[in-house]
Amino acid sequence: MLEGGALHVHLHRNRNTSSSVVRRVRRHWGRLHRAPHPAAVAVEFFDALVAAIRCQPPRAAIATLDSALNLGLLDRDGLDDVFTAMPRRYRVLRELVDPRAESGPETLVRLMLRMLGVDFAVQVTIAGVGRVDFVVDGWLIIECDSNAHHSSWDAQRRDRRRDQRAAALGYATYRPIAEDIMWQPDSVRAALVGLLGIPTRRRPRTKGGR
Repeated sequence: MLEGGALHVHLHRNRNTSSSVVRRVRRHWGRLHRAPHPAAVAVEFFDALVAAIRCQPPRAAIATLDSALNLGLLDRDGLDDVFTAMPRRYRVLRELVDPRAESGPETLVRLMLRMLGVDFAVQVTIAGVGRVDFVVDGWLIIECDSNAHHSSWDAQRRDRRRDQRAAALGYATYRPIAEDIMWQPDSVRAALVGLLGIPTRRRPRTKGGR
């Protein structure tokens, strides 16, 4: 989750907990949609997913659903069941879900691009370069980098050579890091606005003449 570090626990409706137990614990008493095994210590995945969506801000909820679909933990029919199980106000999120996202940061960048109103394509294969996360306005490649896959020098060298091949084809590449996408989204958005030349109310002043 993007916000908070509380442990989410489902309890029986008649169960009471002491104040020492509930510290940093988010309690859920709602009706379960899937009955867990009598010996189970966790609810079914479906109920955990419904609770996760309701407890997160919209962009994080969409990322959760994207990941569940991409990993094969949920199918399209199951996605319909999830939204049927939630209040109607959540159904507006349904059309924003995209199983092509291979990570939470990719989902967050996709939503950012959508909000900016730019033309973009997802998971694009470029001859001589390979598959990239996004191509915006036909010229800007965006790759969402994480420590898991891009931290070693070998990985960075491979990425830079890909960027070089892309540059030879007329593309520019922007690589926001996952922690900035998740925790400093305004800085990533500002970078996109600057790169894409999107008009803003206030332009930064520059020193010196031409």
